[in-house]
Amino acid sequence: MSPGAEAQGGYGVFAQYYDALTQNVQYAARAEQLDRLIRKHQRPDSADRILLDLACGTGSLSEAFARLDYDVIGIDSSEDMLNEALDKKYDSGLPVQYLRQDMRRLDLFGTVSVTVCALDSLNHLPKAGDIRRVFERVNLFSDHGGLFLFDVNTAYKHRSVLGEQCFVYELPEAVCVWQNHTDLSNPELPVTIQLDFFSQIEGRRYVRDTECFTERYYADDLLQRLLSETGFTLLEQLDGDTFAQPRPETQRLLYVTRAAGGQTI
Repeated sequence: MSPGAEAQGGYGVFAQYYDALTQNVQYAARAEQLDRLIRKHQRPDSADRILLDLACGTGSLSEAFARLDYDVIGIDSSEDMLNEALDKKYDSGLPVQYLRQDMRRLDLFGTVSVTVCALDSLNHLPKAGDIRRVFERVNLFSDHGGLFLFDVNTAYKHRSVLGEQCFVYELPEAVCVWQNHTDLSNPELPVTIQLDFFSQIEGRRYVRDTECFTERYYADDLLQRLLSETGFTLLEQLDGDTFAQPRPETQRLLYVTRAAGGQTI
């Protein structure tokens, strides 16, 4: 869940403020909803509770799953995001294992029963080929019949919600100016996001730090084709925020899939 970190690395400044910028995300409730879907679709003979959190960011969702008695492995390519996650783990004492890896080159010691990739992390990958590689690696490291749940931004979100918007957030230690630019001429509707953080150092003096990343829209027919070609069966599609049936105004589309898995590693 570290936006762009899997594809674009870094995020030293963004990592410091990520939790403050995502206070509206109800991680515990989201984990509980995903847990219900996992229980609904998990095979009766699946005894273990090993869950892989791809693009785990600062570990908020990983910890929420750990509190639901999953054995959690969190993976992210950003060292700064993982440092925040490790600080959180030190405070909570939860036994989450964190690894620094690019999810396109996922490499585990064994297989997992569930993989989750939440909060539009896949939209930060620059090419459809990168999506394919993630799907291939997840299938490789999934138990036979293991579950893979992920969400992606919709075209509606890119056009109508992100668009050309500018937001200003007053954080405890800084002010963040969030600016979007969407290329409507490109079928992937890429949104370039620039975050400027202004933190006060003394008197009326401020330091400005900037982070930039891009999100791309990947169409449902493309994702379904890539899932099929990489050994997944689509079980269910839902609104990724409400967990109800998708509507025209749905901003995130949630995919619940089953992996063929069972391959030799």
